[in-house]
Amino acid sequence: MPTCLIIEDSRFDQQRMTRMINKFAEDMQVYVATTLREARRTLAENRVSVILLDNNLPDGLGADFAIELADLKVFSHIPVVMVSDWPSPFMWEKAATAGVLHVVNKAEFGKHYLMDALRHAKTRQAPVH
Repeated sequence: MPTCLIIEDSRFDQQRMTRMINKFAEDMQVYVATTLREARRTLAENRVSVILLDNNLPDGLGADFAIELADLKVFSHIPVVMVSDWPSPFMWEKAATAGVLHVVNKAEFGKHYLMDALRHAKTRQAPVH
C-alpha cells in the first residue's frame, strides 16, 4: 500500500491535502507530522512512498530537511513535493539541490502533483538494508 507523509504545521492545509489524497488515491495510507522532529520519527517507524513538505515549520525549514533526506541513502529515493505559501528563490535553489520533484504554491497544489509523485515512487527503488 502506498503511503504519504504530510509535513505541515497548518491544520487547515493538513486537512486539505488529506482530503485530496483520500479522493484521488483512496488506498493510500496518510501520516501527518507538524514538525521535522515528528517527520523524522515517522520516517524511522514507517515506510513512506511520497512526502508533501511545507517549507516554514516550527523547528526548521522544509528545504533544509529535503537536503537532509537526499543525503541519506535510506530516504533519498522518496519523491518530495514542496508545498509552500511563499516559495522563495533560496527555497527553489535548495529544493533543486535536494532533487525535489515539484515546488508548488499551496493555492496551486492539485491532484496532478500527487499523481506524478506516486508515479515516481513506483519507479524508484528503496535501498536494500
